[in-house]
Amino acid sequence: MNVSSTPIVERIARVIVARNASANASGDDRSAGPIVDELWADFRDDAIAVLRTLREPDPVMAAAGDPVVWEKMILAAIGEE
Repeated sequence: MNVSSTPIVERIARVIVARNASANASGDDRSAGPIVDELWADFRDDAIAVLRTLREPDPVMAAAGDPVVWEKMILAAIGEE
């Protein structure tokens, strides 16, 4: 299993910015990398909101793994451990 060296909050925030900026998604910029690098920190609160929503797994997620471990991982990611 791969483990990212970039914190999940940053990764989610970068996806949010990229989705809005990149021509490969909803935006117009053909090279959104510099915009993502510049703006991702402004979307930390959005990323944390996504993680807070994910604290409780749905039934399919819970059946696939350990819901207690899942919650601990999400809480660790948002700093509420």
